[in-house]
Amino acid sequence: MSKSLKRVARVLQDAGLPDTIMEAGDARTAELAAAACGCEIDQIVKSIIFCGQESGAIRLFLTAGGNRICAEKASALAGEGLGRADANLVRATTGFAIGGVSPVGHLTPSPCWIDPRLLDFGQVWAAAGTPRHVFAIAPAMLISLADAKIADFVE
Repeated sequence: MSKSLKRVARVLQDAGLPDTIMEAGDARTAELAAAACGCEIDQIVKSIIFCGQESGAIRLFLTAGGNRICAEKASALAGEGLGRADANLVRATTGFAIGGVSPVGHLTPSPCWIDPRLLDFGQVWAAAGTPRHVFAIAPAMLISLADAKIADFVE
């Protein structure tokens, strides 16, 4: 088991949650993950990392698989202009590679916002620290573990 996967498993275990981590095969995209999990695309949690253009700090946005983030809305929430974080910054800050960024278990916590669309489901699926592993979680528990704020930031 990779260090990244172990870190996510530990967060879930420490929260008293059942072990729902599964190997989904190639789950690098929301479409692939939804097919592997047998769920709707919007039940897939996309963890999108942006970098503050002034501060250089990362921001985490958790959105439903079928949604796209609106740069203007996301920047307004962050209080500064945002750009995509490069792969090296993502790995250094979160401990995860792009394609496997989990919404929990980051090396360095960052401000986090969650798409209200994810609250329409009893269960959602998120990356478990690798591009091949996912875990199921209730949206309310995800909000708690990720310390996420519910906000409108999608197109």
